[in-house]
Amino acid sequence: MPTPIIKIDAISKSFGTFKVLDGLSMQVMPGEKLALIGPSGSGKTTILRILMTLERIDGGHIQIDGEQLYHMERNGQLLPADERHLTRMRQKIGMVFQLFNLFPHKCVMDNVTLAPMLTKGTPRAAAEKRAMELLEMVGMADKAKSMPAQLSGGQKQRVAIARALALSPKIMLFDEVTSALDPELVEEVMNVMRKLAAETDMTMLLVTHEMGFAHDFADRVLFFDRGRIVEEGKPDEIFRNPKQERTQGFLKKIIAAGHRV
Repeated sequence: MPTPIIKIDAISKSFGTFKVLDGLSMQVMPGEKLALIGPSGSGKTTILRILMTLERIDGGHIQIDGEQLYHMERNGQLLPADERHLTRMRQKIGMVFQLFNLFPHKCVMDNVTLAPMLTKGTPRAAAEKRAMELLEMVGMADKAKSMPAQLSGGQKQRVAIARALALSPKIMLFDEVTSALDPELVEEVMNVMRKLAAETDMTMLLVTHEMGFAHDFADRVLFFDRGRIVEEGKPDEIFRNPKQERTQGFLKKIIAAGHRV
């Protein structure tokens, strides 16, 4: 059996008195495409933000690619990770956010090249060459000199995907990347993600309310409720024949709202 690229062991996370995650454990295998579904507030996005070190855990351990994320090994002991360790670990992971998070004062090319130049010391010429390859892949090469304000929501999200890919991460996290888009723009972003899933061996975690896309995209689906995994399985198992009553109730509401599963 291959070693999990993500191993989460009994992590907990609270915001004030609200416990978002309580002893959560899960594993993700290299190259796996995982969809995290469930009601708002169930902890899905918090998991992604914890993996990206945007939120810190209160307890437990996480390993990324065989290394501790929030801890460092020193003389056989596990110590809290320092900023240098966290910076190095972040380079293994890329994240695409719901609201794009592009730098509004920088053109598309500068948005994509900034991180490789700053964090890896990539020379500008090499960073721009790679950026053009990625922009070509997401269908945005002709907008390299455009400013974010000149782009549609779907175009901004495709640039954000190219930017996350620029550091050549082993793991990509997608947090509700279509929920802020007009309906007619959703498909163009989904098509880029389908292409990524089909053409790369990257591990990908997707938080989404687009159940039809989750079904088509994922190797495995995890249904979350109140910070724990209620049910997991292959897409057909979860969407066609869910075993848990809570999963059944959630999917009935989704179907009643007119969404495809």
